[in-house]
Amino acid sequence: MCCKSKRRFLLLYATQKGQAKAIAEEIWQQAGAHGLEADMHCISEMDKYNLETEKDPVVIVISTTGTGDPPDTARKFVKKIQDKTLPPDHFAHLQYGLLGLGDSEYMFFCNGGRTVDRRLQELGAQHFYDTGLADDCVGLELVVDPWIDGLWLALKEALQLQEEKESMNSAVDAVSSSISTGPHAVHELKLSSEVQNLKLEDEGTRASGILSQKLDDINLVAPARDTEPSLVHSVPPVSQSALNIPALPPEYIEVEFQDTQGENPHLSSLISEGATFEAPVTKAVQLTREDAVKTVLLLELDIADTAFEYQPGDAFCVMCPNNVSEVEELLHILGLSEKGDDFVCVKVKQGTKKKGASRPQHIPERSTLKFILTWCLEIRAIPKKAFLRALVECTSDAGEKRRLQELCSRQGASDYTRFIRDSSVCLLDLLHAFPSCKPSLSLLIEHLPKLQARSYSVSSSNLYQPGRLHFVFNVVEFPASPSRPVSRKGVCTGWLAELVTPLLHPRKNSLDTKGQSSSTEKISIFPRPNNAFHLPADPSVPFIMVGPGTGISPFIGFLQHRQKLREQHTDWEFGETWLFFGCRHQDRDYLFKQVHYLRSTLDDLQCFLKNGTLTHLKVCFSRDSSTAEVAPPKYVQDALRLCAKEVARVLLKERGYFYVCGDKKHMADDVSDAVVDILSMEMEADKLEAMKILATLREAKRYLLDVWS
Repeated sequence: MCCKSKRRFLLLYATQKGQAKAIAEEIWQQAGAHGLEADMHCISEMDKYNLETEKDPVVIVISTTGTGDPPDTARKFVKKIQDKTLPPDHFAHLQYGLLGLGDSEYMFFCNGGRTVDRRLQELGAQHFYDTGLADDCVGLELVVDPWIDGLWLALKEALQLQEEKESMNSAVDAVSSSISTGPHAVHELKLSSEVQNLKLEDEGTRASGILSQKLDDINLVAPARDTEPSLVHSVPPVSQSALNIPALPPEYIEVEFQDTQGENPHLSSLISEGATFEAPVTKAVQLTREDAVKTVLLLELDIADTAFEYQPGDAFCVMCPNNVSEVEELLHILGLSEKGDDFVCVKVKQGTKKKGASRPQHIPERSTLKFILTWCLEIRAIPKKAFLRALVECTSDAGEKRRLQELCSRQGASDYTRFIRDSSVCLLDLLHAFPSCKPSLSLLIEHLPKLQARSYSVSSSNLYQPGRLHFVFNVVEFPASPSRPVSRKGVCTGWLAELVTPLLHPRKNSLDTKGQSSSTEKISIFPRPNNAFHLPADPSVPFIMVGPGTGISPFIGFLQHRQKLREQHTDWEFGETWLFFGCRHQDRDYLFKQVHYLRSTLDDLQCFLKNGTLTHLKVCFSRDSSTAEVAPPKYVQDALRLCAKEVARVLLKERGYFYVCGDKKHMADDVSDAVVDILSMEMEADKLEAMKILATLREAKRYLLDVWS
């Protein structure tokens, strides 16, 4: 039973990578200072709450994953509320506020939250507080912080209305009528400058643990010549401001070193997605020249002895370790270099003030220290403000302490965005920049998120090459910057590139069987099927593929599959196929142009074109100069516009499919704009009408995306 002095509300979170949970925990921590008690649960724990009978206000924090899906933890909940037999007044008693998390780099921004919000409304639930949609592209805190600030007043008003309703049994009808519109009329909050200017009362601010740190409390003298801010240095007004600092997150993890020996857990125990498979890396080839801007590798995995299944267009995940040298460096800074191979026991700290504290699922109860830092924690993660707040307490130098406080404060929000978020600063960078900061191992386990498996598009067809799986990737490079003094490779792509070095031959473009090895290097993978990004079920339907750079990857699988179907079913009718491909230079990074790889015959775009599997190939090179009287197209969207009539014919008259794969920020949106222009021009309609048609194509799963930022 809740204490009468603290009024209850239900707090649900649905998280994929931990951000929604962290925000929910922040709400839970602040609730007590406002005389409220949050009954917090993961939305998947449907045995611990019941929305059908819930009388108190409900707060939901939900993220979005993939290309607009609810997080895995919300799938059962979403399936339950989408039951079409539910009546329209099913949740008429429910009052809720929802905070959605997303990334506007992706087309279906905050679609996980929008899906739940829309369905709850359809079932009669009412907002007591306006929905907030936070954008990870510009910084979640720009919406999250003011949304939480305004939440408390809205909750209190909703609870007050609820109490009035309960005490007026003699006028149920009248009160019910007022309640139906009350929450909106009383508190229609818009996330605008008005919300951001909301100030908590001094008493509430102190009670919530948000500190006001005055400059004269810190003995900090900045050199007069430093007029530009940096990761380690601030300038006015931040350097002269009193700071609103988040409450210190309660400690809840305890780590004990053990003398006993044993074995580390199997990697499959670290994931909740289902079975993992160990697949040998049998072949590798570099598809780009040495002087290309990006290095592109193609790997082949042997899945013949596994139960792994896939379709062309599917994705799969690779479980990868953190960089060995970075793990060693972190151990050195923590003063634990000699204990990396020691076994540790991780458990919940006795007497912790953290509600519902439990050992993170991705952390084994018992393993070596090095195993945790290598396979369990995302040590490259951009530190959240709560982590920075905790690091303040581990920092001895006054100047460094003040700067960390600034970076996690409300006043230092722009500095946090510029020098940490946008600069992709990680824990190691912070520990180098603030050398007096000496965090404990338990603090790292509390604040570093789970090391996520990396997703890749399949670039092959199991029908074409049974028992084999191909995938293509750029070896990601992060150049050095003022906030990050060392360059780094991508966690997974850097590891894979190093792993397959013995398989790579100096003559990268003529491997045939030379890219093979008796090496038994294996990687752990698990499937991530794509529900829609597949070939049309009817082979007579034409389709268009747009895939610049490594975006071509799934389309090689499409073409392999189509070629095999053509060989097996000579009496079938096959629709035309279009491929729009782009790269920087024709002679450096034209992927799959004419490459001897992995098979004894030519298996490339020219081969597909010659045998009729691919009927139209349009290629453009953005960095090559041309002496032609009419300049050739530089980008795939330019090539699409040159084929406007054919594109419109395939989409409108022949009801074909349109696939886009590749970079979201620099390509997919431009392709979408080009298609809108084409539809507008060929139909002689305005852009709004063309946009509606494109939306219809998306709804019909005939305009399909596999994009990343």
